[in-house]
Amino acid sequence: MIGDRRSGWWKTTIGVIVTAVMLFPVYWMINISLSGNTAIRSGDWYPRQITLTHFRVALSQQLPYLGTSVLIGTGTAVVTLLVAAPAAYGLSRLIVRGNRTLMFLLIVAQMIPAVVVALGYYQVYSDFDILDTLPGLIVADSTLAVPFGVMLLTAFMAGIPRELFQAAQVDGASHSRTFRSLVVPLSRNSAVTVALFAFLWAWSDFLFASTLNRDGGNLRPITMGIYDYIGSQNQDWGSMMATGVVAAVPPALLLIIAQRYVTAGLTAGAIKD
Repeated sequence: MIGDRRSGWWKTTIGVIVTAVMLFPVYWMINISLSGNTAIRSGDWYPRQITLTHFRVALSQQLPYLGTSVLIGTGTAVVTLLVAAPAAYGLSRLIVRGNRTLMFLLIVAQMIPAVVVALGYYQVYSDFDILDTLPGLIVADSTLAVPFGVMLLTAFMAGIPRELFQAAQVDGASHSRTFRSLVVPLSRNSAVTVALFAFLWAWSDFLFASTLNRDGGNLRPITMGIYDYIGSQNQDWGSMMATGVVAAVPPALLLIIAQRYVTAGLTAGAIKD
């Protein structure tokens, strides 16, 4: 036991070093957001004189964009669940032939470069006159999350004991009633996981936002708000990093709150009796 602990010190050291390297960009973002312009230009490793000026600028300019991102992320999570949950139920319980082919197509759909999808959406949205609209951006972001949601929920629903479905049939429940009253409550952890990932994908999206919602005014997401600080002649690094810190708070809180659901949801369906 003692020998194992002594021989494992190098693994702990490597883990600490790798973690520090991965978290260094976060530290540098916080450092720049709290430093004055002079300290930023000199590249100080820590804020010698802490200032909140950049945060005041970021909050005064970026709050509308933060609200828009919340709406887009929430809408994407809702749309993803409304599409993925019934589809997963059908693939896991109703469709006998072709379900493996459909699952393979879902994997292929995730391999298509997002820039190709964005260009295709631009032409379609232009024809239907829904460019620079929140519903259009929600639908576009949902296309990234729906395949993942279908695969995760299908894996879980396929592991639900068949006896529960047989008992529901004996009680005279239809497929829709079984889905609402049995499958949905049992799939809570997986549904929370899918909703969280859909929200995070929508929250961090820049490609669809820059392509489909460029001139939306205050209806642009926070990723486009951060992009406003980057210009050809000047870059406001302090306000940019402060906005990044503020934008990282909501998803971080969601991850902390939903951590136990995510852990259970990701492992659901991985082990079958």
